[in-house]
Amino acid sequence: MHEVSIALNLLEIVSEQCRKNGYSRIESINLKIGRASGVMPDALLFAFEAIKIDSIAKGASLNIEEVPVSGLCNNCRNNFTVVEEYVLCCPVCKGTSFSITAGREMDIIDMEVS
Repeated sequence: MHEVSIALNLLEIVSEQCRKNGYSRIESINLKIGRASGVMPDALLFAFEAIKIDSIAKGASLNIEEVPVSGLCNNCRNNFTVVEEYVLCCPVCKGTSFSITAGREMDIIDMEVS
């Protein structure tokens, strides 16, 4: 379960930024996580809840927006978005040559602090 190490790194990054800017408490953290990133949002939420207890984020909520997988087909030039976590072919022409353009990210969007 690598979500624990991700949660630890997330907490370290936001805590450092919070203190660096003169704040003492984190109220909420907003993330964008791609469906093809390999991160399980429920496991990350669980891990974050467990590790935040003795930190400046002890009352913080972690809000996760899942980003669907999108790609560009190299054959028909179709931009597509799929619900699945993995893309095996272009949904239009069924070509297997494509580039993933979204869905692998894990970004801290912002946080609310006090």
